[in-house]
Amino acid sequence: MLSDVEAKELLSFLTLNTRPDVKGQATEYILGLSGNRDGCRYLQSKPDFLKALVTLTTDPSIAIVKDCYHSLINLSADETMHQPLVKDVDFLPTLFKNLLDPEFMFADRICTILTNLSRHVKTCKEVFKVMQEQEIGLTQIVEIFCTEGYNKQASLHYLGPLLSNLTQLPETRHFILDRERCVVQRLLPYMQYEASTIRRGGVIGTLRNCCFDHAHHEWLLSDPVDILPFLLLPLAGPEELSDEENEGLPVDLQYLPEDKKREEDPDIRKMLIETLILLTATKVGRQILKAKNTYAIMREFHNWEKEPHVAAACEKLIQVLIGDEPEPGMENLLEVEIPEDVEVKLKDMDAQEQEQLEKDQEDLLNPDKPQQCAGIVRMM
Repeated sequence: MLSDVEAKELLSFLTLNTRPDVKGQATEYILGLSGNRDGCRYLQSKPDFLKALVTLTTDPSIAIVKDCYHSLINLSADETMHQPLVKDVDFLPTLFKNLLDPEFMFADRICTILTNLSRHVKTCKEVFKVMQEQEIGLTQIVEIFCTEGYNKQASLHYLGPLLSNLTQLPETRHFILDRERCVVQRLLPYMQYEASTIRRGGVIGTLRNCCFDHAHHEWLLSDPVDILPFLLLPLAGPEELSDEENEGLPVDLQYLPEDKKREEDPDIRKMLIETLILLTATKVGRQILKAKNTYAIMREFHNWEKEPHVAAACEKLIQVLIGDEPEPGMENLLEVEIPEDVEVKLKDMDAQEQEQLEKDQEDLLNPDKPQQCAGIVRMM
């Protein structure tokens, strides 16, 4: 890394008044540092460099501004950099101000930085706090996200993951689940947004997090919202179902065409299933999903799914759908207190399951490797 003398000299070049060619070389060097862990750790101890990067995001040179934002994206991807960026540099107000500007050409990079910084609850709270201090409401964020072409120079797809991260906080979930605002209804169409996996996944992650608030399950599944078809349609395929099975499904899932395709991204498929699992945690949710013949869709999906971790999530959902109702007092699975010894056993089982999934994944990637025979259970 740089000596103290070299660091001081480099810092002197990172100013708005420095000659453009020299300044450009300096920002390129910082960009290189930000691209690896050792470089990030070095910059973590140099808050003056971070402040200089933020200052240079206002430089007249587009190339220099681009390097600075790229460096800040790299740095914000490192969890150990979150506190220095949020506390020492204090550039969140500037980020939000530029994000709201429909003419700002680097808005997508700002969305990415904010998404990185809000991944973990501690800095997510800081991001939300600054939003409130800057009088930037969630209403504005949702409005920008749902306004096609708000910024002609930016897609703003990463506002989806930002919203998803913000729903770690009860304040955000309360806002999105407010029945008078109709935010959920505005977000639902983006679950099928073909142009961007990022936007699609962000919305699904947002709704999944909201389903942890079990008091809203009945409303989410009721006619005013009707979330179930939006969750099932990406998981449904072209398989032919019986007339009886079709008639039990929501209208949008009946008699699907032969060219019907499922969601291509396995992580999104898993999030969709996790959302369905959360909805089955309450008695009313289980009753509605069973009555709407969710099992028929998931049965065919399980036969189709090749990713072990997604198939495992599907199996958990199917077990709930075909299983008996819990005993009295256990109807709401999200409120059940698990004894400590049972929780330890469950964690051990989860660890074993994860180990097996990783082994299955390795076997898929190495088909020529000798494999142990295992029984196959077909779910009808």
